[in-house]
Amino acid sequence: MRSAFLNKPNEILLEDIEIPEPKFGEVRVRLSKVGICGSDVHLFLGHRLLANPTIFGHEGLGFIDKIGEGVSNRSVGERVAIEPNIPCRKCQYCMSGRGNICTNKRVIGLTEAGCFAEYITLPADFAWKIPDEISDEDAVVLEPTAVAVHALFSTKTKPGDTIAVIGLGAIGLLLTHLSLSLGYRVFVSELNAAKLKIATDLGASPLTPDGGTLDAQAKFLEENWVNNNVSAVFECAGSAHTASLATAAAPRGSEIVLVGLSGNLATFTPLKIAREGIQIVPSIIYDHPFDFARALQLIRSKIIRPSLIISSYASLENLQSALELAATGNESKIVVNITA
Repeated sequence: MRSAFLNKPNEILLEDIEIPEPKFGEVRVRLSKVGICGSDVHLFLGHRLLANPTIFGHEGLGFIDKIGEGVSNRSVGERVAIEPNIPCRKCQYCMSGRGNICTNKRVIGLTEAGCFAEYITLPADFAWKIPDEISDEDAVVLEPTAVAVHALFSTKTKPGDTIAVIGLGAIGLLLTHLSLSLGYRVFVSELNAAKLKIATDLGASPLTPDGGTLDAQAKFLEENWVNNNVSAVFECAGSAHTASLATAAAPRGSEIVLVGLSGNLATFTPLKIAREGIQIVPSIIYDHPFDFARALQLIRSKIIRPSLIISSYASLENLQSALELAATGNESKIVVNITA
């Protein structure tokens, strides 16, 4: 099968390797489309190093083409989306309902072979059957949609409340779209004009500081957020600066939801957080199986249409250039066509 390995930072190597066989409890999926995630870009750029050349990518869509022993109620030909984070379901975190922070979880495209290939094998429970009424375009972005669903539902906010989103990458845009569709009022901060337009066309209100120091930016945002009763601030940009900005500007009594994944040190003032009753809420991936199921139902019910974030398509043969384009930050979501 044709496979794309991240050979080293900034270098994709296309190779033909043996088609994998499903083990007990697994299915094999012939992949058709795969989304490029921001974490794929970070791996490509070398911000996080893999121990060995690895087939990466994890936002997969395809069809079951072989079923392993021990699998029931699945059929060859089923259209499925890949849930790439597979908790062990045995550790203390999994047993307490926190499988999203499982220390033993398998991660497709990181700890094992990923989706930038023609085939993949995985446990049957993590290949989600896609209803016929959901398009391929919506289905291929199911995984990041589940991330947005998890983030929104991890807060105390309710439809009708006002929230703020910092950073309009794929997750920020999906979170904005989901929130607006459920009846929230949403303020968005983003430097990229094209991404900001997508959000404002959906109905979000733009509110981006115009340069200045961190303190000046925080003062501008806090005054506006307080005046508009913002109850939760979602940091989706994934930078130390925006994480520091979110904690500095969050209104009294609000929640700060850390969705972005910056590996650099951010700063905050403990006195402000404690005195003003601000809660910092971590939001990492999603809970199995609930968030994928919720995301599927929201799409199936036509409440959300996550495909609106797709900005361009590429072929597997052109993955190198697609990743280079994604690294510019000007694309909201690139989808790689694996097979027709």
